[in-house]
Amino acid sequence: SLFASEMALVATVTRQVEMARTPSGAKYVARQIMATEYNWGSYQFACLNRLWTKESNWNYKAHNRRSGAHGIPQALPAIKMDVVADDWRTNPVTQIRWGLRYIDIRYDTPCKAWSKFKRSNFY
Repeated sequence: SLFASEMALVATVTRQVEMARTPSGAKYVARQIMATEYNWGSYQFACLNRLWTKESNWNYKAHNRRSGAHGIPQALPAIKMDVVADDWRTNPVTQIRWGLRYIDIRYDTPCKAWSKFKRSNFY
């Protein structure tokens, strides 16, 4: 039934969110989304991993008091993540989805975003 498949989807999404609350789980979820939605493989993940490790250590609660940047991708201003969902303060998957979308739109790939970060210490 449609209800059963919707419930299964909700359970999967909930599991993904719970998993992404740890850095290793967040990396796993990011790698999945990158592969299925952007067709980015391990080479691009290696760049993303360096970038977001520098930015937040993959901690969805990471907050820069000076700039106000927030979350795994250190969105600035953080409210920009509203375009994905308004639960960005507490949902690491929303943060990951926003961060990948931002990289895709602005830099095309995580490796290009990482190159920019290495040059200027922000992306």
